[in-house]
Amino acid sequence: MTESGTELAVEQNHENAAAPPGDAGGAHPTPEELVAKAIAPVKREFLRPPPVRSSEKKSDSVLQSDVNQANVDAKSDASKSIVKEKKSKRQLKRERREERKSALNLCPEIAKTGDVSSCRYGEKCRFSHDLEAYRSQKSADLEGECPFTSSEKPCPYGLACRFAGTHKDGISKENVDAQKEDSEVNVLKKDVQKLLWKNNMKFPKSNAALKQLGLVGKGRTKVTDSEDIDGVDPVISNGSKFLEVNGCENDEKEGSAVVPEETSVEGLSEADESRPLKKPKSDGDENCSSIDNTNGAGLSGEGSMEVSVEDKAQSTIDYLPQETDASIKLQPREKKLIDFRGKLYLAPLTTVGNLPYRRVCKSLGADVTCGEMAMCTNLLQGQASEWALLRRHKSEDLFGVQICGAYPDTVARAVELIDQECSVDFIDINMGCPIDIVVNKGAGSALLTKPLRMKNVIQAACASAEKPIIVKVRTGYIEGRNRIDSFISDIYDWGASALTIHGRSRQQRYSKLADWEYIYGCVRKAPNTFQLLGNGDVFSHIDWNKHLSDCPELSSCMIARGALIKPWIFTEIKEQRHWDISSGERLDILKDYVRFGLEHWGSDSKGVETTRHFLLEWLSYTCRYIPVGLLEVIPQRLNWRPPAYYGRNDLETLMASDSAADWIRISEMLLGKVPAGFTFAPKHKSNAYDSVENG
Repeated sequence: MTESGTELAVEQNHENAAAPPGDAGGAHPTPEELVAKAIAPVKREFLRPPPVRSSEKKSDSVLQSDVNQANVDAKSDASKSIVKEKKSKRQLKRERREERKSALNLCPEIAKTGDVSSCRYGEKCRFSHDLEAYRSQKSADLEGECPFTSSEKPCPYGLACRFAGTHKDGISKENVDAQKEDSEVNVLKKDVQKLLWKNNMKFPKSNAALKQLGLVGKGRTKVTDSEDIDGVDPVISNGSKFLEVNGCENDEKEGSAVVPEETSVEGLSEADESRPLKKPKSDGDENCSSIDNTNGAGLSGEGSMEVSVEDKAQSTIDYLPQETDASIKLQPREKKLIDFRGKLYLAPLTTVGNLPYRRVCKSLGADVTCGEMAMCTNLLQGQASEWALLRRHKSEDLFGVQICGAYPDTVARAVELIDQECSVDFIDINMGCPIDIVVNKGAGSALLTKPLRMKNVIQAACASAEKPIIVKVRTGYIEGRNRIDSFISDIYDWGASALTIHGRSRQQRYSKLADWEYIYGCVRKAPNTFQLLGNGDVFSHIDWNKHLSDCPELSSCMIARGALIKPWIFTEIKEQRHWDISSGERLDILKDYVRFGLEHWGSDSKGVETTRHFLLEWLSYTCRYIPVGLLEVIPQRLNWRPPAYYGRNDLETLMASDSAADWIRISEMLLGKVPAGFTFAPKHKSNAYDSVENG
């Protein structure tokens, strides 16, 4: 995952609140001494004592008593949870239904029109139709104007909008379901989702590519004797681990799985144990597709692909015999390529890199944007939450999506599906995500240890889409081993249009600075027409200029954490200056984000709280920015730990706080008072020292 949410905050620990260097015990450290210790050299007149954490106010005895009480409470909660778990599924379903029927959950159709008769489901509707009860319990309107006021169409949330009092034309009865479609694309279509749910989506390009690469057939997947009929290719598990012995045919008994010898880092064949397959669908299930059943195979509930009955005879004719690598031409260089040279590339960022945030970065000068990392298996299952990561705003003129998968078949089919259903300029395959939940599934940086599978993934993906395929990697899996530089030319030969290298290994995470010298060495080993981008620790136009001047062959630099902490870095690079941005200007950027968030997630109560949640996640990074006017040495470096300091005004001091309580105060300035019982703790456990609950 490129600069994924978990990895983004590894270095953001409680040491960020390090005590400011004072005069006690000796002279005040010089700026050079502070920089050597990775402490931000803030001017002495702005320094202040570090805030006293609530836990430090308690004595050891009090802390011990708290621990004992917590253990008692935990046991009590555990016993209560056991009682709760005894509820039957029917009872839980009834409770959810009653909750939807509550007065606060007004039917969306009635909210839009204000007419109880507008709902086509009538009494069978799962939402409330009681307008008077809803009005009596609805929260007060927020200050400000409805974000949809500037649109020619009425607000799609109608009465449910938290800014309903500012609606100019009142409630309109016309259908406004397409409100978002005017500005956002790549919305999952209902018919496509149903095909994915019913496993009837066809993938002709990826199926042909997998056959041509020799990734389908006897010895390539684990099949039973009953599945291998009349010479027909066996069922391919979508997401299964393919068995391949250096491209040679398997002489084992039909239907048996062959486990080759373990691969080495140098690229020998790897041991890939197959996963169990789901039982093939019946003929009746095959006929439930809403489109003609002539193009290939569908997906099973577990992501497995099956050859349809109508295609069995044809598959024996269309089967392409396995060829040597030299004769396979799956990635024609005639494809339209993306020129990344000199472009400011906003990295895909988990959680915070959502569509409203990307809109903010576009307005501040970003040239290339990329969606959050999406898992291939979830996309192929038609999960709406995963497809939401592929959304694109009309302002994103050069846009890509990032996907992550462990096996050639899942990646190839996800690529073909995106190429067919989405408007994108390129597709990025993540082979650098370091988090355990991804690596343990064989995806992300785990692919760096399996060069044969890496090759199959890239070749299959490049052959399954018309859009350019780019790859994101780290320097290696373990520091000093599995180095990516030996595969640069191979990745180009396998069909990738560009390669991004993050200058850290998976093992290293963020314990050291990015190794740009290693990135330069990789760039110099690449073919002349192969674009390589560097990634890591770019935090000012000085960093940008240095990397491009030290290595002119480098196409561009991907910017990740630098854009999280100060999204105006794109403006600084384009204008070649250090922007001493004021707290008021920073607040205006947050206002734009809130407006974009309400347009994207909605202006009803749920949309407001969703916008607040992602705003707070972002504030957990922006608090690390130190204004230029407060530093004795500029520019700020990413590895500097900011001491406690006062800003030049109260708002700047508030924005510098690493307390979640202060982040909530900022959100209340923009989105009103948080609801009763509101809690927030940063998802990535950044340097917030308290989790806040509002009573």
